[in-house]
Amino acid sequence: MFTGIVAVVGMIETVTPLQEGMRLTVHAATLGLDDVALGDSIAINGACMTVVKKTAQQFEVDVSQESLRCTAGLNQPGPVNLEKALRLSDRLGGHLVSGHVDGLGTVTAFQAVGESWLLKILAPATLAKYLAHKGSVVVNGVSLTVNQVEDRADGTEIAINLIPHTLQTTTLHTLHTGHQVNLEVDLIARYCERMLSLQV
Repeated sequence: MFTGIVAVVGMIETVTPLQEGMRLTVHAATLGLDDVALGDSIAINGACMTVVKKTAQQFEVDVSQESLRCTAGLNQPGPVNLEKALRLSDRLGGHLVSGHVDGLGTVTAFQAVGESWLLKILAPATLAKYLAHKGSVVVNGVSLTVNQVEDRADGTEIAINLIPHTLQTTTLHTLHTGHQVNLEVDLIARYCERMLSLQV
């Protein structure tokens, strides 16, 4: 379980093909790996991954073909948002995040508006019922608030306001129109949908 509050921006340094999937070596010296053990979970761009090897500066994870199919940004070297798993004593600064990517969104707009930036993302139609005005959504591991929702024939477009601090401490400043992003909808919304859909 995570909060969607990015701890540091790390770097995927190497991507090594496996028989099924890939092994990533992630440089994360400033994350503080002293309390990370083999088998622990770390969210990489919002996708929960298991640490299989580590040093003081780096950790490694194995990414399955299924995970690669369902996510963006884990198949090549580059900067990534990192967050260690939530402890029960931690502050919940964002919202409850499982680290399970629900779908890929496409950036439709990313532009400055005063001191902030407007980010618009087209989400798959299958996620439409989970996206609400002033609700929560995770974009590449970052907990964000949805400001507008527009249902379209090709999906649901959400608008998000990004403050300068968010851009400075995450990889979201690298986004551009057409960029694919990892989306996770609100955990509570998923459970509510399941309960309401059951006929008892």
